[in-house]
Amino acid sequence: MISNFEELLKAASEQDEPQRLLLLFAKAESETKKKKSKQRGTLSPVMCVDKLPEEITSFKNLSEEADSVAKAWDFVFAVGLSGKDGVAPSTEDAEPFLNQMTNNLASGQDLSQYAVFDRENNPVMIQAS
Repeated sequence: MISNFEELLKAASEQDEPQRLLLLFAKAESETKKKKSKQRGTLSPVMCVDKLPEEITSFKNLSEEADSVAKAWDFVFAVGLSGKDGVAPSTEDAEPFLNQMTNNLASGQDLSQYAVFDRENNPVMIQAS
């Protein structure tokens, strides 16, 4: 399991084919929790972006860039999109996958294929209910 965003960047740069990272920022709306071990709530998409791994210097810089657009996010969902024949996918290639990520989140689909981090760069496990 990837323990922080920098490990995700490293893993993306070590793939056989160049990667484009797809990032979806989401806001959490908590429900009243009955058990302290589990939090329940709703996640809503806020914004998404695609970047080459080398365009991201650190999680802190990514967070600051995201905050300059919209501060109302609590989690970032990340996944790599693999290139072909040594060429990274383009932004146009990434668009349908970003739309799919947004739809998956909004409709409560299985999100296990995404790495998820909170604002402090801690990995988070999200389960649909």
